[in-house]
Amino acid sequence: QVQLVESGGGLVQAGGSLRLSCAASGRISIYDMGWFRQAPGKEREFVAGISWGGRSTAYADSVKGRFTISRDNAKNTLYLQMNSLKREDTAVYSCAADPKYGFRSNDYNYWGQGTQVTVSS
Repeated sequence: QVQLVESGGGLVQAGGSLRLSCAASGRISIYDMGWFRQAPGKEREFVAGISWGGRSTAYADSVKGRFTISRDNAKNTLYLQMNSLKREDTAVYSCAADPKYGFRSNDYNYWGQGTQVTVSS
């Protein structure tokens, strides 16, 4: 079993940066992982994914070039560096581990509770 806990969310002005962390209670080095977000009234959407060894990454078009996903398997931690934030990035961000059908699928075996990111103009 893996438990995931996100941190690092908060209120930031447009154009600013935040770094989200996802700490795992179990060993995550064997799992692909991802970040998702859900804005009020919208469905959860894929943001970024990373392979178990960190060699392969994928991003939603809306965040490509602004967000960077990374991981430190020695620390059992996943990260999401978010730069040039926009109001439309406002959402609850959740990390996930062990996708059943690949990074972009919404079907992961383990999910965190989420952390709120609010971008003001």
